[in-house]
Amino acid sequence: MSKKTSAIPPIIAGLISVIVNYGGTFILIFQAAQMAGLSPEQTASWVWSISIGVGITGILLSWYTKEPIITAWSTPAAAFLITAIVSISYAEAIGAYILSALAFFILGVTGYFGKLIKLIPISVASALLAGILLQFGISAFLNMTINPILAISMFFVYILAKRVSPRYAIVSVLVFGFIFLLLQSQIDFTGFELKLAAPVFTEPAFSLNATLSIALPLFLITLTGQYMPGLLILQNDGFKTSAKPILATTGLGSIIMAPFGSHAFCLSSITSAICTGKESHEDPSKRWIAGVAAGVFYILVGIFGVTLAALFSAFPATFISTLAGLALISTIAGSLSNAMSEVSTREAAMITFLATAANINIFGIGGAFWGLVLGLISYFILNIKFKKN
Repeated sequence: MSKKTSAIPPIIAGLISVIVNYGGTFILIFQAAQMAGLSPEQTASWVWSISIGVGITGILLSWYTKEPIITAWSTPAAAFLITAIVSISYAEAIGAYILSALAFFILGVTGYFGKLIKLIPISVASALLAGILLQFGISAFLNMTINPILAISMFFVYILAKRVSPRYAIVSVLVFGFIFLLLQSQIDFTGFELKLAAPVFTEPAFSLNATLSIALPLFLITLTGQYMPGLLILQNDGFKTSAKPILATTGLGSIIMAPFGSHAFCLSSITSAICTGKESHEDPSKRWIAGVAAGVFYILVGIFGVTLAALFSAFPATFISTLAGLALISTIAGSLSNAMSEVSTREAAMITFLATAANINIFGIGGAFWGLVLGLISYFILNIKFKKN
C-alpha cells in the first residue's frame, strides 16, 4: 500500500468521528443556547469558538505526539448546561467557563492528573469506559425497532465487511448508509444555507453562585466524563502520551475561547475510539493522521459556523447513532474483557460498569462520576488488606 493510500483510512476515521460528534451530540449545545436565550449571533459564535478551538488543539497535539489525540467539546457538560445556565447571566456563565478551564490548565501543568490516574485500578477504569460507551452500542440495536431496514442493513454490511476487511468495515457502513439515505430521500437539506460565522466577544463576570453552580460541576463532569475515559481509550490501544500536554493545551485553549462562548473542549471520550483502534489503521504509528484530519474538519465547520453543523444534522438520528454504536463495538468488548479479567476485582468492576451505565444523576453530576466513586469505594472495601497485630 502506498503512503498516499495508507493515509486514507485514518482520514476517513477522523471524518467519521466529526460526523458522529456533530450529528449525535452537538444538538445539546443548540438546546443550551436556546434555554439561555442567546441570540443567533451568540449561538453561531459558540459554534465557531468550540469548533475552531477543538480543531486547532487536536491538530497540535496529534502532530506533536504522533498519536491520535482527538479533542472535542464536553458532551456531558453541554447536557448539564441545558438546565444550569438558565439560573445565571450569560456573562457569569462565561466567567465560570474560564475558571473551570483554568483548573484544567493548572492540573495539566502540575502533572497531578497523571498521579490521579495511577491510583485508579485498571479493572475499575475499564469498567468505567465500558459503562460510558454501553448506551452507544445499545442504540445501534435499538434503532432496529425505530428504523429496521436502515439499522439492520448497516449491521449486516458491518459484519460482512468486518469478515472481509476489518480496516474498512466502518467506512463501508458510512458509504452504504449515505447511498441508502440518498436513494430513500431521507437526508434533509432544506435548512442548508452557506453562511460564515463571526465571533462575538462577551466580557466575563465572576460570582460565587456561578463558581459553585457552573464552574465546579463543569470541572468534575468534564474530568470524569471526558478526560479519564479519553485517556483510557488511548492507553487501551497502546498509546503512552501523558495527560500533562493534553490538559495544559486544551485548558489554555478553553480559556482563550471561553469569552466567545466555548464552554469547554477537552479530550474526546467517545469518538476518539473510532480513531485510535485498528479500524483507523493497522499500523498504530499512522493513526495520528486521524487526529489531524479530524482537526481540519472541525475547523471547516467552525469557519462556516452553523451551516456545516446543519449539514451534519441533516442525517437522520438513527443513522448517526447506529454508525457510532457499530464503530464502538470493539472498544466496548475490549473494555469489558479488561474489566472482568481479574477475579479479585471483578465485582468492583461490575459495580462501576452498572452504576455508570445507569447514568446516575445527583447534584447535577452524572453517571461517570458516581460510577467511578461507587466502584472505587467497592474496590477498597472488598480488596484492602488490613495488617494483623
